Amino acid sequence: MSDAAAAPTEGERRALAGLETSGVAFEVTRHGPVRSLAEAAEARGVDPAGIVKTIVVRRGDDDFLFVLVPGDRTISWPKLRALLGVSRLSMPDAATAKDVTGYERGTITPFGSLVAWPVVADSRVPTRTVSIGGGAHGVAANVDGAELVHALDATVADVTDPEPPATS
Repeated sequence: MSDAAAAPTEGERRALAGLETSGVAFEVTRHGPVRSLAEAAEARGVDPAGIVKTIVVRRGDDDFLFVLVPGDRTISWPKLRALLGVSRLSMPDAATAKDVTGYERGTITPFGSLVAWPVVADSRVPTRTVSIGGGAHGVAANVDGAELVHALDATVADVTDPEPPATS
């Protein structure tokens, strides 16, 4: 049985149930292992900027939020701190991220998370169709970005910078 045809994981079931409950129209894409953002984008039928990474950010003890970041961009920590009015933010380690969301890194989505943490979406997300994680490796959901931010009641702001060029 290939990865794409494997039985849904608990995470995938929670994520897709969360999407269903949200009322957002979505199309599930499933693919095998990918080695790069470009491969993931091709497998999901979007360009790399259309992949939306869901990043877990810690504001304080037991205080987290999700930041939706286009695939070709990275969080701008100064912009995000200014938006949130805080002087310090951090990214939790993988184990903590899983504990507070129920998802492994690379599969995290606000839909079906163990806690409905607040969501900040980069201003580029609502302008296009995007592909967001589906709660399991190789599972994603293509959705209208504007519907996505509306369903999540996300704060929309410019909180990213271009991804630095890869060095060889």
